Amino acid sequence: MRTFTDLDQLTAAAGEELGTSEWLEVTQEAVDRFAEATGDHQWIHVDTERAAAGPFGGTIAHGYMTLSLVPALSQSIWSLETEGPKLNYGVNKVRFPTPLRVGKRVRAHATLSAVTPVPAGTQLVVSYTVEIEGEAKPACVAETVVLLLG
Repeated sequence: MRTFTDLDQLTAAAGEELGTSEWLEVTQEAVDRFAEATGDHQWIHVDTERAAAGPFGGTIAHGYMTLSLVPALSQSIWSLETEGPKLNYGVNKVRFPTPLRVGKRVRAHATLSAVTPVPAGTQLVVSYTVEIEGEAKPACVAETVVLLLG
């Protein structure tokens, strides 16, 4: 676990790999809860019988659910304990190269890609690759953008 407490530490770490998270199993219950929260009840995610005969041999997680796992996965990689508010500002270059089948385990690899002063404070870009255990291609690749105000 890497902890940053000030901007100098962050600036010095720009371009560095932050680490790899613990594994997390994706369950049907979690997929069903995500479907309820978002209103996305497409059968490929929630109908286990129909999905078993579908193209992936079972249900798959929503792409946006996979992306939404990044904050939970990143908690075991790094923490930001600087003063002042921290805002999720956006996400760049999001792709879902491989469907994430329910029952599989994932983990995230994180790199602090950029630390940039902006008028409102400091902007961080963190690159994530969400790996699926036993798969050649990742479930998700994305750059998250964090704004440190002040």
